[in-house]
Parts: sequence; structure tokens; C-alpha cells
Amino acid sequence: MLTITHTHSEGTMIEGTSKGDGAGPILKARGWRWGRSITAWYIPHSRDRRPKQATITATSQALREAGWQVTEEIDHTVRSTAEVEADKLARQEQRVAGLAAKAQRKTDAAEEAYARHLRDVETLPPAGEPIKVGHHSEARHRRDLDRAHASMRHQLQASEAAETAEERAHAANITTARRYAPVTVANRIEKITAEIRKINRHLEGHRRTLPGGGVETTSPATGAQRAALQDRMAEQEDALAYWQQIRNQQIGAGTATNYGPETVSKGDVVKVGGQWHRVKRANAKTVSVEVVLRPETGYAVTHRAPWARVQDHRQA
Repeated sequence: MLTITHTHSEGTMIEGTSKGDGAGPILKARGWRWGRSITAWYIPHSRDRRPKQATITATSQALREAGWQVTEEIDHTVRSTAEVEADKLARQEQRVAGLAAKAQRKTDAAEEAYARHLRDVETLPPAGEPIKVGHHSEARHRRDLDRAHASMRHQLQASEAAETAEERAHAANITTARRYAPVTVANRIEKITAEIRKINRHLEGHRRTLPGGGVETTSPATGAQRAALQDRMAEQEDALAYWQQIRNQQIGAGTATNYGPETVSKGDVVKVGGQWHRVKRANAKTVSVEVVLRPETGYAVTHRAPWARVQDHRQA
């Protein structure tokens, strides 16, 4: 008996099977992966998302055709964005701590390997004395050289492993900071807002003019499609409220700027990417600035930047 389960917090997994029992090829062919840390098959990127019902149904059918008994336990409950983010932060903290501990173990092993290599070198004759072929010391001398060479290789491998572990620990440590970087948060808000507009067009229906001048009309969604869109809308509105709150906190703390066409005018100068540029146009979502490429000739081009990237502002 196999059971396919899905929850918003854990994602989609399958219980009752293990690696090597014959179900693996069927699952792998339908996009499932084996998780070593959880010792179970799972659908990638299914955590904190609604169930991929088409994949689940196709998997169940294929397993039943292969002789397995399959049941499905699908929980459609969705957590709030605040709960999801808190869970992500907690998991990331655990990952950072684990990688930091691993990096320390690798560093200690590299130092121990280096000390062992120094001890092996001390057993060699001084001043780089060559091997005395035929002498009674030849065999011992060769063994000592082999031991020193082996410990040197081990020390180099241990140092490389320690360096890799430290790089992974550092990358994991800055992941959260990058996720909550002011510009990233502003871009995420813009993306969510665009998604809400898209969903709303499908809910209410819309018209668009085709290149030839004709008009294409799309009727409002109905039935199951409308219900799914409404659920999606609720998720996006919750996410927008969460990230807008984060951005407001960043603006209040001074870690994020809040410039726009209400505060910046043509002829002002703004700081973008650490450089000051003259404003040519203040748009609703972006600011158009003059970027001088050749100061000696005055040659310049116009560049558009999102308002979230504006670091400072001076009036004309």
C-alpha cells in the first residue's frame, strides 16, 4: 500500500515505498526525486504550494498499473505568507548552523592533516639528503618519503574540503539577507501586484485589441476555474500585504528609499548604483536618467531604473 500525501508545509511525498523497491523508475519518470535527508520520494518545489494534481493523478495511475495499491491524502489548506516565511527563516537558520559546524570540522581536520605532514617531514634526513641506493637506509628512506608525500596530498585535499565548506556556509549565511534586501522586496511587490492584475482580468473578463485592429473578448471565468482563480487571488493578496508591511518597515528604518514621481522631477539628480545621474524623465514605475559614457565628448545614453534602486536624490 502506497500513500501519496500533500500538505502546504511539507509538500507532496509518498509513503510506503523506499529506494530500490521498484517504484523508483515510475516516480522518477514523472518528476519525483529521492530525498536523502528525508529518506522518501517527493515532488520538487511542492512545499508551500498547492498540490500538482495532474502529476499526482498520473503517478497514482502508473503505480496502480504496475500492481501497487495507491491512496491519496491531499490537504488543500494553505498557510499564510507570514507562517511560510517564518518557517523558511527557521529552516535556513538550521542550515546555516549545520554548514558552519561542518566547516569547522573540516578546518580542524585540515589543521590536523598539516600537523601530521610536518611530523612526517621531520623523519626525513636533513638538508634534502638523497636516497643512498644500496645502503641499509634505502628502504626506510623511501618509506618516509612515501609517507610524507601521502600526508601532503591528504593535507591538500583536507584544505580544499575546508575551503569549500566555508564557502557554502558563507553563501547560506547571506541567503536570508538577500531575500529581504530592499530592492528584492520592492521587486517582489511589483511581481505580486502584476499577478493580481492578471488574475483579476480573468475573473472579470477583458478585451484586447489585436494587431490587425480586431478586438478579442474573454469572458469571465466560471465554475472550477473561477474557484481556483479566487483561491489564487486570496494567496496573492495575503502575500502582497506581508511584503508591503516588510517594505514599510524598511522605509521607516531608513534601509529602503521611497522615491517616486511625486518627489523627483526632470532636471534633478539621483544616485543609482553608486553613481549620480541627471533625471530626464520621472515615470510612474521607473526613472529615466542620463548616463554619460564619454565625458570628453558629452556622449550619453538614457537608462531606466526602478524607483527602488534610487539610493539618494538632489533637487535641481
